[in-house]
Amino acid sequence: MTDFLITLYPWNKAIHIMAVISWMAGIFYLPRLYVYHTEQSQPGDSRDEVFQTMEDKLLRVIMTPAMIATWIFGLALVFTPGIVDWGAVWPYTKGASILAMTWFHHWLGMRRKDFASGSNTLTGRQYRMMNEVPTVLMVIIVLSVVVRF
Repeated sequence: MTDFLITLYPWNKAIHIMAVISWMAGIFYLPRLYVYHTEQSQPGDSRDEVFQTMEDKLLRVIMTPAMIATWIFGLALVFTPGIVDWGAVWPYTKGASILAMTWFHHWLGMRRKDFASGSNTLTGRQYRMMNEVPTVLMVIIVLSVVVRF
């Protein structure tokens, strides 16, 4: 099995990077859509319907499959011999940040349900502030992997 993972390493890494880029694009954009949705529409109006469609497609068609692929190919990298130095700090900071990013993804999904039911209580300002969460996590993840502290 380990020979198989070593052989596939470049492919796993490439697909993992593409999945991360797709996931992150959505995770940066969806909260911004929520800002516009909150500030420019009312439940049930025509803009609300357009925002709902955009948000739903982004979450279901792009973000969730990208998150799943990120996890699958990331775990394949973790299990590839010689890739992760478990004696260093970086795998743990990256892992904690990935768990936080996954939580944020699910939090966005819960907010999506709030919009769908017409029960959103957050303001555009609150969504703007939450939009900074993935940026901070991305910085931690990239520094963890590149600097390997």
